[in-house]
Amino acid sequence: MKRIYISMFVLSGLLFAGCADDFLDVSPTESIPSADVELVNNDAGASGFVTAIYNQFLGWDMSSFGWNAVTSIISDDADKGSDPGDTGADKDIIDALTYNASTPSFQSTWDAHYAGINRCNQALAIFPKLDKVTPALKVRLEGEAKFFRAFMYFTLVKGYGGVPIIDHLPIPGSEGDRIMQLTRKTPAEVYAFIEKDLNDAITNLPEKSAYAAEDKSRVSKGSAYALLAKVNLYQKNWQKVIENCDKVTGYSLVADYALQYKKAGEFGPESIFEINGIGSTSSPGFGIGNYSVSQAPRGAGGWGWGFNTPTQGLADAYEAGDVRRAATIIFRGSVLYDGRPVPATVANPMYNYKAYSSDFYNQEFTDTNLRYLRYAEVLLMKAEALNELGQTSAAIPLVNMIRKRAGLGDTPFTSQTDVRKAIWKERRLEMAFEHDRWFDLVRTGQAQAAMAADGKTFIVGKHELFPIPTTFLREAGGLSQQNPGGY
Repeated sequence: MKRIYISMFVLSGLLFAGCADDFLDVSPTESIPSADVELVNNDAGASGFVTAIYNQFLGWDMSSFGWNAVTSIISDDADKGSDPGDTGADKDIIDALTYNASTPSFQSTWDAHYAGINRCNQALAIFPKLDKVTPALKVRLEGEAKFFRAFMYFTLVKGYGGVPIIDHLPIPGSEGDRIMQLTRKTPAEVYAFIEKDLNDAITNLPEKSAYAAEDKSRVSKGSAYALLAKVNLYQKNWQKVIENCDKVTGYSLVADYALQYKKAGEFGPESIFEINGIGSTSSPGFGIGNYSVSQAPRGAGGWGWGFNTPTQGLADAYEAGDVRRAATIIFRGSVLYDGRPVPATVANPMYNYKAYSSDFYNQEFTDTNLRYLRYAEVLLMKAEALNELGQTSAAIPLVNMIRKRAGLGDTPFTSQTDVRKAIWKERRLEMAFEHDRWFDLVRTGQAQAAMAADGKTFIVGKHELFPIPTTFLREAGGLSQQNPGGY
């Protein structure tokens, strides 16, 4: 547990460390001494607290090895990959769905998200004390912090179900705050908290068009509306999905699907929320730690670790002529868009193309971005909601927009049941390796059948939720209980 200190990075507004733990991670029971507040009572100082939240997503535990395991390798879109003898600590048991409450990747994902929430709470706690910050900037920064807190709680509730809601920096010695940190709330309570944060963020954030070029990576009002629509989607509040999707304005599909996953396509007209990676040949860098190299081709002629490889089932799911297949999967023996060959001697037949970095392909810190919200998903969310409300004829044109960009013809389906399945399939192919597949399988009830088709056993009543980490339950005592299923 660390006492916060005000670094020169914060004072200069340049807090961009990839492993930002040394800067603004604080104990839930500690706060900034009042004598230090004046040091950050300016625009740069206030901005530094929110930059630290963005930087949380550059961390290994937040966005790299373990995160790929619990969102991708676990699903029918990906295998562990690598060599058979390299387990990746726990990637083999996650792939096989034989994990338990002590499996490290579930622990690291839990810890990383609560560390990020702590940064949000730290920012929100200090902003009222900063009276020398430009008022409009402070309003926007508060909106960004609330967006990120909502985003991280959304990930937690999707994965673990009900979780503790820590909505402020706990007071040292407060029994009430100790209980707050160790008591799981119901999923409904977590969703209500997320919605409140997002509605606050919507009030505070500007439209994407209001940002200057140097702030293109920041979240906007459209980001908050899109995330709120997704939160509505998971609760099956179909009418609100439609209403909030309609408020995501100023975005459009890019013509070239593959371009948006390259450096030249970052933060394009389709991008609603993505995490910016800045490549570096030095350590620490400003990219997502080992995100690219851990998924790059392995073995003779390769340059990476070879984990999180596409399944044959995913490769076979694409229709003939679907441009998304070649933009999503690196095939053994192929040549990449920048001319780099992938020899026939690499270990695995397929790799994740969306994780590839041309300029920093074999470096720890690459310029690969994480795409979390795109306009294509907004169209698919609206289509799904319309179809569920019986407005299938209105949903079909939205599905066809996605298919047309993929180089395909109109969907042949017209019934509600068939269009529902078509939408689910388009989500899979459109968003493969963008960390949604597992959660989509669970929320739509497809998981058991999809896992069986991939040779895995999904236990109904157990695998819908991740195990709550043993370390948390041990500290909680009787205040919180494990998820069902016998973990």
